Amino acid sequence: MVSNKTYNNLVDTLKSLGTQHQQITTTTTGDIFDIDLSKNTLFPLMHINGVNVTTGPSTLTYNFQIFIMDLVSEKSNWTQANIQSATKLSNEQEVLSDTLQICTDIIGIFRHSQWQAQLSLDINAGVYFAEGEFTIEPFSERFDNELTGWVFPLSIIVENDFQTCNIPMDNNAIGK
Repeated sequence: MVSNKTYNNLVDTLKSLGTQHQQITTTTTGDIFDIDLSKNTLFPLMHINGVNVTTGPSTLTYNFQIFIMDLVSEKSNWTQANIQSATKLSNEQEVLSDTLQICTDIIGIFRHSQWQAQLSLDINAGVYFAEGEFTIEPFSERFDNELTGWVFPLSIIVENDFQTCNIPMDNNAIGK
């Protein structure tokens, strides 16, 4: 028996992953323009943006954009050796490195499903899978804050039996 997973199930699982990852401080969902860029937001931030769902013969593929971002800081005393002027340097490279590692953690979790199995109390519960190659794209100063990070598409495949017995529909209305 297939345990169909809903959009709510999947988003809740992604949020839980963000909450439990020790390097992610805040997890949000919604349109990219829904990201709260105020100074009150705690970073690093994971943002989940639903894109679309594709059906297969016995699967649903939920497609998301996952943003992992952090604030870049600049300090005037961060100077390179052999530069005579006080050049401002930032920790952008470190932020890119750290946020990329978080991206690969998330991909690994969905490729191997071990973390998911630990969350489930039902050994037969459906799990989520990700296959294929991932393109992880860096961004910098995409927003008003000095944010830097990565965005990648995450396609999560779940079983779906497309059960028609429990559709909330009046059977008498069909075929009239």
